Amino acid sequence: MRARAVACAAALLLATAARAATASIELVDDAGHRVALGHPAQRIVALAPHLTELVYAAGAGGQLVAVGKYSDFPPEALAKPVISDAFAVNYEALARLHPDLVLVWGSGTPDRIKSKLRTLGVPVYEVEIRSVAGLVDTLRGIGRLAGTEAVAQARAQAIAADWAALKAEYGGRKPVRVFFQLWDAPLMTLNGQHLISSAITACGGSNVFAELPTLTATVSWEVAVQRDPEIVVTEGGPGESAKPGRWSEFTRVSAARHGQFAHVEGDLLARSGPRFVEGARELCVAIDDARRGLPQPRFGPVAPARSASGAQ
Repeated sequence: MRARAVACAAALLLATAARAATASIELVDDAGHRVALGHPAQRIVALAPHLTELVYAAGAGGQLVAVGKYSDFPPEALAKPVISDAFAVNYEALARLHPDLVLVWGSGTPDRIKSKLRTLGVPVYEVEIRSVAGLVDTLRGIGRLAGTEAVAQARAQAIAADWAALKAEYGGRKPVRVFFQLWDAPLMTLNGQHLISSAITACGGSNVFAELPTLTATVSWEVAVQRDPEIVVTEGGPGESAKPGRWSEFTRVSAARHGQFAHVEGDLLARSGPRFVEGARELCVAIDDARRGLPQPRFGPVAPARSASGAQ
């Protein structure tokens, strides 16, 4: 009898373990950390605006219980409690919310915050998007963690299709040298690994500081002028216009000489969120306008070659 009871108990434990294993969701985040949930997350916290947008795009906005500062899209996000900014988290407020998943930004959330969250035993999923493929994968991953895979997959496919169409439309056009200006004092730009740089390339542009070792960096005006950008792009609020600023001093720079300055909506392009391709299209239009406004090469009779002494 006792042996039978032990066997039944063991069978019950095995069945419970099997059900748990079936229900378990396991993913590896962008920092290489394994994230395991026993069930789809129902109380999600997103500690950056683009992460908030991704949660909504994945169909899990109803499961979002708190957000980071400046999470203002979609409009429904404005009703969510704000428990963090770029430098700090209100851990007491976080504890009261009992989250079962916290989304953090790899390069934007300080390491001390990520470490603290993990020591608290909260499931943390770290996101660092460097490409549209990565954006699509992240969207699918959030859908998987939240149990909203069908919605997330549909949005991911739409983004991938829009990106492919954008590259097909603009990618093969005449190259244009682009300086993407994040700030003017000090002068800051981005390197070729940044997601925005992939948009520059997709638009048929060439990032004049692609070789920088860090994602964003301060550069000198002297070197920036030497790179001779053909268009200078700034980002900011919708409806703002491009301002040449100090670039107007450097009349030998192609962008200044031909008046090629553009302004794009930062929340679309700079957030690395589900609206990124919309922002990339805005950038492509700006680069294409510059392409048409730049002097076109003239092909006329070729002059006879001359020797170093000047003889023909």
